[in-house]
Amino acid sequence: MATPLQILKKIKQQAIYSNLSKWLSPIRINVGMSTCEIAAGSKPVYETLLEEIKKKKLKGVYVGRKGCVGRCHLEPTVEVFRRGAAPFKYVNVDPAKAKKIIQEHAGKTRIEKNGQISSGDALSGRCDFIFGDLEDFKKQKRTVLRNCGVIDPEAVEDYLSVRGYEALAKVLTEYTAGQVVDEVLKSGLRGRGGGGFPTGTKWNFVAREKSELKYVICNADEGDPGAFMDRSVIEGDPFNVIEAMTIGGFAVGASQGIVYIRAEYPLAVERIKKAIVKARELNFLGKNILGSKFSFEIEVVLGAGAFVCGEETALINSIQGERGMPRVRPPFPAVKGLWGKPTLINNVETWASIAVIILDGWQGFASIGTEKSKGTKVFALAGKIKNTGLVEVPMGTTLGEVVFDIGGGIKEGNKYKASQTGGPSGGCLPVQYLNTKIDYDSLISAGSIMGSGGLIVMDEKDCMVDVAKFFLEFTQDESCGKCTPCREGTKRMLEILERITKGAGREGDIEKLEKLGNTIKKTALCGLGQTAPNPVLSTIRYFRHEYEAHIKEKKCPSAVCGELFTSPCQHTCPVHIDIPQFIGQIRNNDSKGSIETILKRNPLPSVCGRVCHHPCESNCRRGKIEDPVSIMMLKRFAADYASGDNIKLASYKGKELKEKVAVIGSGPAGLSCDYH
Repeated sequence: MATPLQILKKIKQQAIYSNLSKWLSPIRINVGMSTCEIAAGSKPVYETLLEEIKKKKLKGVYVGRKGCVGRCHLEPTVEVFRRGAAPFKYVNVDPAKAKKIIQEHAGKTRIEKNGQISSGDALSGRCDFIFGDLEDFKKQKRTVLRNCGVIDPEAVEDYLSVRGYEALAKVLTEYTAGQVVDEVLKSGLRGRGGGGFPTGTKWNFVAREKSELKYVICNADEGDPGAFMDRSVIEGDPFNVIEAMTIGGFAVGASQGIVYIRAEYPLAVERIKKAIVKARELNFLGKNILGSKFSFEIEVVLGAGAFVCGEETALINSIQGERGMPRVRPPFPAVKGLWGKPTLINNVETWASIAVIILDGWQGFASIGTEKSKGTKVFALAGKIKNTGLVEVPMGTTLGEVVFDIGGGIKEGNKYKASQTGGPSGGCLPVQYLNTKIDYDSLISAGSIMGSGGLIVMDEKDCMVDVAKFFLEFTQDESCGKCTPCREGTKRMLEILERITKGAGREGDIEKLEKLGNTIKKTALCGLGQTAPNPVLSTIRYFRHEYEAHIKEKKCPSAVCGELFTSPCQHTCPVHIDIPQFIGQIRNNDSKGSIETILKRNPLPSVCGRVCHHPCESNCRRGKIEDPVSIMMLKRFAADYASGDNIKLASYKGKELKEKVAVIGSGPAGLSCDYH
C-alpha cells in the first residue's frame, strides 16, 4: 500500500505533466496581481502582455500571476525568467513599459545577463533572485512570506514545485498526532495574532480534550489600520494556510476547519476558495487524505469587518450567527469553543509557519530569534517611511534596523519622531527606543506590544496628541459595548482628547487620562479594551510636553490641530511673526508695512533672516505641492531694504520699568530681550 509521501509524488508528477506548456516555456513572465499591485495598475499591465504576445504570435512565452513581494512603493512589479539567461526585474511598470518588456525579451533569441543569478526551471531558485540583491531585503528572512511573490497563488502545481504539501504527507506518513504537537511546542512558536501565547501549548490543550467533534479555525479577520500581512499571505500563498490547518486538524483530532475572513478582502476570499476546491480535487482535503485514515474539510466564513471579531471568543460568536461580542473566560475555546466543542484558533501568520517547522525540524525554527521569541515576524510598514510594504525579520531585530536599514528611513528628509507598533492597541515609541529589540517582552517593557504586526512610522510633523486621538477614535468606535470600562471609559478619554486638541484643555486633563487609561487596562473584558489606552498612555509617557503645550500654551507644536492656529508657518515661528501678513505686504510692494509687521515680534530681522532655522518653511502648506515659500529670504529682503534708508520706520518702545535691567548675552535672544 502506497504511503502519503508516495501518493504525493505521483500527484506532483501528474500536476507538472498536465501543465507542460508552462514548465517548458523558454520564457516565463510573472506579474504582480495582489490587491495592492492591482490598485497600482498591474491589471492593464497583465492584459497588455497577453495582447502583445497574441498580436506578435509569440510562442513559448508564459504569463503568470504572483502575489505581493512587499515592495509596495515600487508596484506594479514584473519579473522575466528566460532559460539560459539571468532573470530581470522591473518596477513601476505601466502598459507602455509592458510592451517594451515583450520587445526586449520575447523577440530575441539571446539576451545579455543582468546580474550574477541565473534562472533555473524550478521556482525554488527564484526566491533568491527576487530578494537577494536588494539592500532592503538583506536583513530580512523570508519564512512566512517565502512563497509570496514567487509562485502563482492560483496554480497548485506552482505550490507543489516549492515543496508544497510535503509537510502534510510527512506528518501522515511518519508522525503521530502527539509528535506533531510536540514538534510545534519545541519550536517555540508563539501566536502571531497579538497575544503571543505559545502555539504548541494551545494545540496541546485542544488535543487533550475528549470530544467526537473538534474544530480548527484560521483567524483572518485583520482589522488593524495600516495592517495587511494576513491579506497578502492568503492572496500570495493560500495553499500554505490550507496545508497548515490540515496538519493542525490531524494534530488535535479535528475534522472540520473554518477560515474566518473579512468580506472586505474579495481577492483573498476568491483565492482561498479556489485553493480549497483544488485541494479537495487532489485529495489534500476530504476523506482519507492521501490514502490515510485522516479526513478533514475546510469552509470559508465571511466576517462583516468588526475589529472586535479578531478576539477569538467574539469570532466564535460571529461564526455562530450571534453578535460579535467577547465572553468571559474560562472556559477557553480550547475547552469550549465553536458550538461548545474544543476549538483550535490561530491567525494566518501562525498557520503560515507550521509547514516550515515540520519540513525543516523544530531546531531550525528555534534557532531564529531570541530566547523567548522564536522565528520571524512580518510587519506592514506604513506612514512616513520611504520603503512602504511588507517585511519579515528575525525576532530580535531592532526597531531602528527595520525603520532605517530595511524601510529606508524617513521620506522627504524629515526627522524620525516615533513608531506605532501593535496597531491601534499598541504604543508610540520615540527615537530613544530605536535600539529596542522587536520581540514580545521588549516591546511590552517599552510601553507597546507586538500586536499582529502593523508598524506606522511618524516624523516631526506628526502631532502625538492627534495620533493618540486618531487611534482612540478607532478603538472607541469598534468597541462592542459589552463591558462598561471599554464602552464608557474610552468615550470619556476621547472626549478629553478632543477638548485638548481644540484648545479647551484644562489643568488635570493629563492626570485624568492616565487614571482612566490604567483603570480600563485592569478592568476591561477583552484584549481590545485592555489595550485600547496604550496609544494615549505611551504618548503621555514619552511626549508629555506636547500635551502640556496644547493645554497650557494652547499651541500644537507640530501645527496639526487646526483649531489651535491660523497658519502653520506663523504657528511654528519661534517669535510668532504674522508671516501671511508680511508676505502679503511684500507681494503688494508695501515694504514699509512688511518690515513693521516683522518688527512687532522681532527687532532683529536682518540677523534672524540669516541664522533662523526657519521651521516656518518646513511647515509651509505650499511645500506639499512644490517648493515652500522662502520665508527666511523674504525676511532678509525686507530687513536689507529698510537698512538702506529706503523707508522710515515707526519706533516701537518696550515696557518701561523702574528697575534697571541687565541683559547678559549679545546674541539674537539677548538683543531681543534688551529691545523689548
